[in-house]
Amino acid sequence: MKKNVMFAAFLAGTMCLSLCFTSCEGKGGTKSMKNSVDSLSYAYGVGLGDNLAQNLSSFPAELNMDLFMQAFEKTIKGQIEDLSIQPEQAYQIFQSCLMVIQQESAQKNKDEAVKFLEENAGKEGVVTTESGLQYEVLLAADGPKPKETDRVSVHYHGTLIDGTVFDSSVDRGEPAQFALNGVIPGWTEGIQLMSVGSKYKFYLPAELAYGDNGAGDVIQPGAMLIFEVELLEILK
Repeated sequence: MKKNVMFAAFLAGTMCLSLCFTSCEGKGGTKSMKNSVDSLSYAYGVGLGDNLAQNLSSFPAELNMDLFMQAFEKTIKGQIEDLSIQPEQAYQIFQSCLMVIQQESAQKNKDEAVKFLEENAGKEGVVTTESGLQYEVLLAADGPKPKETDRVSVHYHGTLIDGTVFDSSVDRGEPAQFALNGVIPGWTEGIQLMSVGSKYKFYLPAELAYGDNGAGDVIQPGAMLIFEVELLEILK
C-alpha cells in the first residue's frame, strides 16, 4: 500500500495528463520514434517530466539529481534489488529527512531574523513590544482603535527580509477584510495599536507569523515577515 502512495506529492496530477495528438502515426519528430507507441512513450515522458519539474521547483531542498535519477530509473524498471533504500523504507526516510531539512532551514531563517531585528531595534522610530513585534508609524491618525474581537478592513503590502513580495492587497487593488482574532499573532497584536486612518510598518519574527512551518512556496520555515499596513475601517 505504501508503494502506491509514496511520493504522491511529486506525482500529483499525472493521472490527469492529457495526451492529445493531431497525428499518432509515428510522426514524432525524431528518427527514434517509429510508431504510435514510441510517440506515446515520448510524450508521456515529457508530460511526467514537466509535472515532476514543477513540483521539484517548490521543493524545500535542492536534490542531488544524480542520485534521484539513479533511484528513479531503477525503481520504474523494477530493479528493486539494486536499490540502496527499499520502497517500503523510502517514505519513512523521506519524511524523516524532510523534517530535519525543514528544522535546519527554520533555524537559519530565524538566526537571520534575530540579527535583522537587533539592528532594526536601534533605528529611530522603531518600537519593540514585549512579544518581539517591532513597528514604526508611517502615518499617524486620531481615529478609533479596533479590539481583538473586531473585524477590520486594511490595505497591506507584505515582503520578506530580502524584499521579495509574497502578498499585497495594494497590488491587487482590493482591501482585505478579516477578524483580528483569526489572523497571525503579529497582526492581531499590531493592528490593535493602530487608529483608523493610520499606516504602520510591522516587523514580525516567525513566532508571530507562520512559525517553523512557513506558508506556501515563498514563505519559508522560520521566515520573518515585513508588512506595511493601512487601517481603513473597523467593520460593523
